[in-house]
Amino acid sequence: MEDESVVKVYDSKKQSLLDRIHNGEFMKIQAPMVRFSRLPFRLLCSRWGTDITYTPMIMAAEFNRSEHARDSDFTTNDLDSPMIVQFGANDAEELSAATEKVINHCQGIDINCGCPQKWVMKEGYGANLLLHPDRIFDMVKTVKRRMNIPVSIKIRIQPDLNNTIELVKRAESMGVSWITVHGRTSSMRSSHPVDYEAIKLVKETVSCPVFANGDIFTLDQANEIKERTKVNGVMAARGLLMNPALFQGYKRTPEECVLDFIDLYSKYGDLHPVILHRHLMYMLYDYHNRNEKSEFNKIKTVTGMIDYIQDKFIFS
Repeated sequence: MEDESVVKVYDSKKQSLLDRIHNGEFMKIQAPMVRFSRLPFRLLCSRWGTDITYTPMIMAAEFNRSEHARDSDFTTNDLDSPMIVQFGANDAEELSAATEKVINHCQGIDINCGCPQKWVMKEGYGANLLLHPDRIFDMVKTVKRRMNIPVSIKIRIQPDLNNTIELVKRAESMGVSWITVHGRTSSMRSSHPVDYEAIKLVKETVSCPVFANGDIFTLDQANEIKERTKVNGVMAARGLLMNPALFQGYKRTPEECVLDFIDLYSKYGDLHPVILHRHLMYMLYDYHNRNEKSEFNKIKTVTGMIDYIQDKFIFS
């Protein structure tokens, strides 16, 4: 698509992102996803109804040390807005240094306090921070003191909800701009039901905005969670991978959305061919029968994927 006017462009001179949230706009958000939530996908989600997008988690220490890491981990443009940079960090100085490098290119930074991957936990990042909440508070307080930028945290609930409540109350006192709550503990699999009552409890505990995360696959589900928890917004991950237009009410990825993704990839790149393939597998899942899934899975080249979409795939 050549018409870029369909992309919602954030205009800080009119209304800041925080103003929009505090003025009652219900925010529909694309979650930070390792490997997936890079520039072309963020732009696609923005075109199709998402209000806020997130980068994948970027390791702050590596981002500070390596120019190569900065070039490969963070790409953006003027259309990529409002966008939040999520950092994996456990040290206030490292986070502050990394924030200084992106402050003019995003509308906020987020501290990953919920990733349950073993290597992340072992290194003291992600959900491991829930065991060391003083590190979270120090990072929030330090960045807020030094820079004028929204700072949020993304957490998982803890087995003892009293610990979650204490954490969010203290985070708010440190100046956190908003809190995203994934309604599972770090040990729970994605098949475990999301605890929306726990998210509701967090919302009732703090005055800052709260976003709900977990098992949002349709617009109806998003609206139901909004009514059930009274949160300020909802964040989707797997739901948007399967259908980047879900926040516009589509039940499956529209044909035009798939073609938009190919267009954005062609313009901006920034995706390994394996990741491009996986994106398309997700988007086309509800269109393909078993044999078609197998056929598409055998395609390994970018040219082959694009040819398949343009020449072979028939949308019903």
